[in-house]
Amino acid sequence: MPPPIDHPCLHLHVLPGSFFVAKLQPSEPVPQPIIDSLANDTGFLSLTRTPEETSIVGQWHDGIPASFKPDAVWRCIKLQGPMEFSLVGVLTQLSTPLKDAGIGIFVTSTWNTDYLMVNESNLELAVNALKKDGWAFAS
Repeated sequence: MPPPIDHPCLHLHVLPGSFFVAKLQPSEPVPQPIIDSLANDTGFLSLTRTPEETSIVGQWHDGIPASFKPDAVWRCIKLQGPMEFSLVGVLTQLSTPLKDAGIGIFVTSTWNTDYLMVNESNLELAVNALKKDGWAFAS
């Protein structure tokens, strides 16, 4: 059974600004400005380290390393959240209309919700595909 996409916790928001998605080699240190942002900023920033890589995803702003600027070509669609862990298939339901429209995505999840990144050139197409599929966008 698909998730109830009309439930308020599954309403979508397009977050303002540009986002970056950067990859570091596992041996590379996390740049100090990113560590400072984790400690001092309240904006979106996600850091994931695995044995193969370190992925850093965040909202672009002054203070982010200039080397990440070429990667700041993403826009973020946020599920309202918080979602119960008993909801299953949310990302499948959310990503299927985007797959059908030929739109690539990058997803970051938190305890409360999911954040879906689309290339900024595809944002309007993504929003239209999701609306056509029945997803509600909060104003």
